[in-house]
Amino acid sequence: MTAFAYVGAALAEIAGCFAFWAWLRLDKSPWWLAPGVLSLCLFAYLLTLVEVEQAGRTYAAYGAVYIAAAIGWLWAVEGVRPDRWDVIGAAICLLGAGLILWGPRPS
Repeated sequence: MTAFAYVGAALAEIAGCFAFWAWLRLDKSPWWLAPGVLSLCLFAYLLTLVEVEQAGRTYAAYGAVYIAAAIGWLWAVEGVRPDRWDVIGAAICLLGAGLILWGPRPS
C-alpha cells in the first residue's frame, strides 16, 4: 500500500503543479486550474494512507519518490531524456527514503 500511495501521490502532485505551470508559463486556459486543484487534493489524501507513525517521516520519504517521479515526468511528458546524473541522484534519494521508512529504530 505504501508504494501505491507514494507513486499515486507523486503523480497527483506533479500533475497538479504542472496545471499551474501550464496556466502561468505556457499561457494555457485558467480552466487548467480546476483539475490541478483536484489533483493536489488527491495528492494530500494519498499521503495519509502511508503506514508510518509520524507524518514527518512520511513526508521525508515521499520527497525521494517525488524526485524519481519528476525525473520520469521530465522524460515522459516533457520529452527530455534524463542523463546519468538525474538517474543516479534519484536512485540515491530512493535509497535514503528506504532508510527513513525501514531503518532499524529502538523500540
